[in-house]
Amino acid sequence: MENVRQFLRGVELDRTALVIGAACAGGAVVAVALGRTIQSHFSSKDKIQRARRQRLESLQRAEHLVQRHRTAYPMMDSALISTLSLSELIKQLKEGSLSPEDVFYFYMEKTLDVHKKLNCCTGILLDSFDQLKGLSSKREGLLYGVPVSIKENTSYKNTDSSCGVVVNLDQPAQEDSVVVQVLKKQGAIPFVKTNLPQGLINFDCGNPIYGQTLNPHNLQKTSGGSSGGEAALIGGGGSLLGIGSDIGGSVRIPASFCGICGFKPTSGRISSHGQIPIYRGQKSVLLTVGPLAKDVDSLALCMEALLCDHMFYLDPMVPPIPFNTQIYRSTKPLRIGYFENDGYTQPSPSMARGVREVKVLLEQAGHTLVPYTPVNLPQVVIELILKGLFADGTASLLQKLEGGPVDPCLRSQVTVYKIPKWLKKVFSFILKPLSPRSSLIFKGLCGVGSVRDLWNQHAAVEDYIYETTAEWRRCNIDVLLCPVIGPAYNFFYCSKTSHSVSYTMLYNLLNFPAGVVPVSTVTADDEEELRNYTGVYRDVSDKLFKRAVTGGEGLPVAVQCVALPWQDELCLRFMKEVEQLVQQSKKV
Repeated sequence: MENVRQFLRGVELDRTALVIGAACAGGAVVAVALGRTIQSHFSSKDKIQRARRQRLESLQRAEHLVQRHRTAYPMMDSALISTLSLSELIKQLKEGSLSPEDVFYFYMEKTLDVHKKLNCCTGILLDSFDQLKGLSSKREGLLYGVPVSIKENTSYKNTDSSCGVVVNLDQPAQEDSVVVQVLKKQGAIPFVKTNLPQGLINFDCGNPIYGQTLNPHNLQKTSGGSSGGEAALIGGGGSLLGIGSDIGGSVRIPASFCGICGFKPTSGRISSHGQIPIYRGQKSVLLTVGPLAKDVDSLALCMEALLCDHMFYLDPMVPPIPFNTQIYRSTKPLRIGYFENDGYTQPSPSMARGVREVKVLLEQAGHTLVPYTPVNLPQVVIELILKGLFADGTASLLQKLEGGPVDPCLRSQVTVYKIPKWLKKVFSFILKPLSPRSSLIFKGLCGVGSVRDLWNQHAAVEDYIYETTAEWRRCNIDVLLCPVIGPAYNFFYCSKTSHSVSYTMLYNLLNFPAGVVPVSTVTADDEEELRNYTGVYRDVSDKLFKRAVTGGEGLPVAVQCVALPWQDELCLRFMKEVEQLVQQSKKV
């Protein structure tokens, strides 16, 4: 018996040792995980501080050089430069009546001033001072001597393209993007990088590295995104021409919010090589590089400059189709489709009024206006757009956000993205009778499932494109007039009202060129009418949209112009027509 007791005591001691060992091992695992979290926190904090310090140093260095130039050349004609359009400026630069130095330093100084008010820049490209000195005395290039701003995710040698996420910091580009190389070849001087929202998949403009960008027309409003820094800088007068990118309205929405023009070309018309996405491989909703400027002629001139032999040589994936000036200059009457409401997001009163007023001007000018309805949009938003953009159930985006803080402008989105897939399905089921749109959104965020499902989704996108082009042919329309989101939102609503990108993201899915033109401003009557806004679904998202655009009196109102794929020049021609008619009506 005694031997048995000793044996049992030994077993108990072994069990206790095992429990203690397991506890220690578990504690060690927890300790390691906690250590890594703490280390990651301090690492991300160091990276952010370093990026901010680099930005500050570049701004201070640029300010010093601007002051030195102003002291050396006190007679610089700033008043004249500020009044010139892009084409007028280039004309005077090539004639020699203006020097590239005066133009460069004028816009550098303006940029520094605008940035202090709006926080729109992520860093001055100090190489631009050297490029200025090395400009050809032959005054060659369609953009000779023009300072050009570029969105932060555009690769520029020896600078970061962070996309607003910490994990992308301290990874400077090894070479310029194709677009930057072509700009330089055409005599332009890329001189500043501009701010964007964290992760790019948002139409606000804030990130934990560089902060929130403000709207040039109202500091209590966002500039929009994701090319929000570009739009704010140009809208504030700090740049004449900028390069952005657009995957769901990222050029057009900030252009609308900031009262400038923006153009999303057909995807593939302009090289996107060196344009850093938040994640690669997504093919349903296409990324496009596009220009922003104060007028349509500047957009067209930028397109003409980019669509050159040098771009076709650098990126053979771009079809070698030069800019067709003849189409852009055409005055042939158009058959124009139009709609005020896409059936998924009720437009704000100013959005709808903008379309109605432009429709009247176009009819008076001799164009034919034809009612048009987007094909099956409510289903397309979920099944093709949302599932296409987040086919992996948002996993890639969440991975990019790891290791750093989440910006307030993205927090609402990320909170939903982080919900486990099984729980999203539960929420989708529960919400179906209460909020059908929310139910479908939760379902869409689960992704597409298998590879076969992804192929089926891609096939469905192809079918939808053909279905839509067939509807255009049936209506016999050349171009389309429709709303663009506006006016500028109050802060932190963009991530709560992502349904409203139905007006812009549709044309990324279709790969139709689209651009926006400012046509009006929000009136007191618009604000009064907004009180009765209910929305299409009368759900929480509609209520949040109403709150987002409230308080917009005096802010810019824009319309959107769309054409069929590869008819970029026709789209720009239509935009120019709208711009001219609006300007003429204001004079009358």
